[in-house]
Amino acid sequence: MDLAPADQNSIKPAVSVLIVDDEPGMCNFLHKALSKRFALVETATSVEEAEQLRKRCHFDLLIVDITLPGRSGMEWHEALEPSERRSDIIFMTAYADLETAIKALRIGASDFILKPFRLEQMMNAVERCLQRREMARKNFVLQREVTEQFPLTEMIGASAAIQHVFEVVERVAPTPSAVLIEGESGTGKELVARLLHQYSQRGGPFVPVNCGAISPELLEAELFGHTKGAFTGANKAREGLFNFAAGGTLFLDEVGEMPVLMQAKLLRALEQKAVRPVGSEQEQAVDVRIVAATNRQLKQEVDDNRFREDLYYRLNVLSITLPPLRDRKEDIPDLVHHFSYRLSRDLGLPEIPFTHDDLVAMQNYPWQGNIRELKNLIERCILLGKLPAEYFKHSETQPTPGQSHYDGWSLEALEKQHILRTLEQHQGNKSSAARTLGVSRKTLDRKLNAWQSDLSHVQA
Repeated sequence: MDLAPADQNSIKPAVSVLIVDDEPGMCNFLHKALSKRFALVETATSVEEAEQLRKRCHFDLLIVDITLPGRSGMEWHEALEPSERRSDIIFMTAYADLETAIKALRIGASDFILKPFRLEQMMNAVERCLQRREMARKNFVLQREVTEQFPLTEMIGASAAIQHVFEVVERVAPTPSAVLIEGESGTGKELVARLLHQYSQRGGPFVPVNCGAISPELLEAELFGHTKGAFTGANKAREGLFNFAAGGTLFLDEVGEMPVLMQAKLLRALEQKAVRPVGSEQEQAVDVRIVAATNRQLKQEVDDNRFREDLYYRLNVLSITLPPLRDRKEDIPDLVHHFSYRLSRDLGLPEIPFTHDDLVAMQNYPWQGNIRELKNLIERCILLGKLPAEYFKHSETQPTPGQSHYDGWSLEALEKQHILRTLEQHQGNKSSAARTLGVSRKTLDRKLNAWQSDLSHVQA
């Protein structure tokens, strides 16, 4: 057999393999080759020995010789319950005909290899199994995301508070460390989690789960998976979200809502880097990056004995606190323009020409619902064709004396007028004006260059 290896970079290390063959030489050969690439590789020389190993540990992949003493490999696989056939299986044999190969594939074999074979053939078969497994996981995640609410918006804003968030995300994303995102509802915590995953360069998927939206009885099965018959309604075995997030990021949204008993089980899974499906005695190794989020004061929850202190410190390796919208008012015009453009396109309706006074009113509004509330308001404006007059009637802030109304102006003209007025107030000093406008000097320069004919008085 040729020992030329397959492409090692294409095969994930967090995989457990069981080799079943009555030839010690074949077991040793495959064990030596596969143990360099995978987290766990075990060997057995009979079906009985393999069954003992499977009782102690879950295996992602079985490589089984068809001809074994006692029960054959195919007879063993046929005798397994459907819920026990969660592992991919590659059959190998020195005595095969077309009928045997067809039968093997019919009973669920992932591949069929004829002895003698080259190691490259075996590794390619293994890689195909893992690719199919990964594709199944990604399909599950995509189906799940169809029913999830997508991010509110891209991260938009030039305020110091949001720029600090950008800097932390960029620095932390490539690391495997757990991150805790704190902030009020509607501030964009899931969006930051997705950015952490996007910039992490992890090959697996981003899998979100709202810990407060799943009943305590089902949360364990949702995260860790379950066997057939583990509880009422469990008609078949299913992998958990930890498994589907393999190699990627598991986002635990509203982790502060998690019951205390489940907190202990989550802590054990994080510490052991392994999960145990409900109804099973076998643990499965998992390789995921954890990002958690909460709108609660989690440290206070720890002090009040509502959240485990050890889990808090396990999740809070590094924390990111998202500012409420009322603390980043300078970003509101940019967010308004963004939502107006995107939602008008999605709804097939024209954008609303918000006036200067409209934007001032929005900046002075408290926004208890944060970015989510702002987005909903802009959508309502587009549907109605105007800003609802009653929306800001309870706002205590009055327009600044001397402000003019710009009804009917386009957003571009309104923006230009506002920037020119701010420049005039700062005697043409672009750096000072940019700070007041809440934009970068580079952004301001770009806009000024486009309006050069109107700006002969502006100083460098």
